[in-house]
Amino acid sequence: MADKLESIRKLLDETDKKIIKALAKRQELVREVSSFKLDEERNIRDTDREEQLLSKITKLAREAGLDRYFAEELFKDIIHHSVRFQTHTLVDHQNAKKDDEIVQVAYQGTDGAFSHQAAYRHFEERYAEVHSYGYNTFQQAAKAVKNKEVDYAILPIENTTAGSINDTYNILGEGDLHIVGEEALRIVHCLLALEDVAIERIRRIMSHPQAISQCSNYLAKLHDCKIESYIDTAMSAKKVLEDGDLSQAAIAGSYAAEIYGLEILKRDIANQPENFTRFVIVGRDPVEVDLQIPCKTSLLMVTSHDKGALIKCLNVIDDHDIRMTKLESRPKPNEPWKYQFYLDIEGNIAKPDTRVALEELEQEASSLKVLGCYPAQVGNGDD
Repeated sequence: MADKLESIRKLLDETDKKIIKALAKRQELVREVSSFKLDEERNIRDTDREEQLLSKITKLAREAGLDRYFAEELFKDIIHHSVRFQTHTLVDHQNAKKDDEIVQVAYQGTDGAFSHQAAYRHFEERYAEVHSYGYNTFQQAAKAVKNKEVDYAILPIENTTAGSINDTYNILGEGDLHIVGEEALRIVHCLLALEDVAIERIRRIMSHPQAISQCSNYLAKLHDCKIESYIDTAMSAKKVLEDGDLSQAAIAGSYAAEIYGLEILKRDIANQPENFTRFVIVGRDPVEVDLQIPCKTSLLMVTSHDKGALIKCLNVIDDHDIRMTKLESRPKPNEPWKYQFYLDIEGNIAKPDTRVALEELEQEASSLKVLGCYPAQVGNGDD
């Protein structure tokens, strides 16, 4: 019986390899399609073609005895990835990026951090090589861009459980950098150890205080185990490796487990499974985005202290049928009890209607600054 099970598992492994190779081949074809569309100046998205594909997949799944809903959802993700890739290809083409370029990216943390993972997710398919550099603080990562030590920095701006990241807003408010992209990443906290040991043997667990808080329900069930705050999630994983102690574990992502060769004892241990962090990619220069690409525009607005000033500004956005996806008030630096507002709207500043709306908004507000106009992420950000 055991030999039969092992034989079946080997067949599963071989089938998984074939699936990965097929996806890689499909991606090569998507790359060719993308190049053809650039040459022919065609739209990157063909919704009729997408609907036809999904109908065909549903039929094939039914004929094969496969769950049709599962197959359809799987191919929706595949289509999302294809559109995402073609979007990046068009943006890179319009902004004169060479295919063989090397990109240098700064982030806060160390190898294996979620910011490190997000950087590779955003750039890996777009460049021949991605060189990433970890810094101790967000400010240092941003400064590396300003000083031309790197091309971009990737900074977390909000988390679905922890809220907004103040340091990133402060950096954007300084006005030296432009948002050129965004990346949403699902944060999956895992319990990592040196080897695949029984969880009952773990006596010490380390991680960033925020990760510990987000996994409090799981940790409360563990007995005779000391929970300790550490610098960050990836550093705690690195320490588990360096200490070589089988009784120690860390809370970090599966990417950190891959980087440091650790075993995942338990996956997805957070209190709330739908935990996402949105990152912004910042550079020295703004990017041009084709009108066919769904865009976000991020704004920094200061209103007067007159009654109804904010409402008047928001009415301008509403009057032009522009959808606002975020509104955040922040204290104005060096001016106690005064506030400025960060807004995300759906729209491209290259579109005449959006430009007119921003001109009217600028007249209504005390000051208005465009922090960046960039492609809105396609897909759900799952890792």
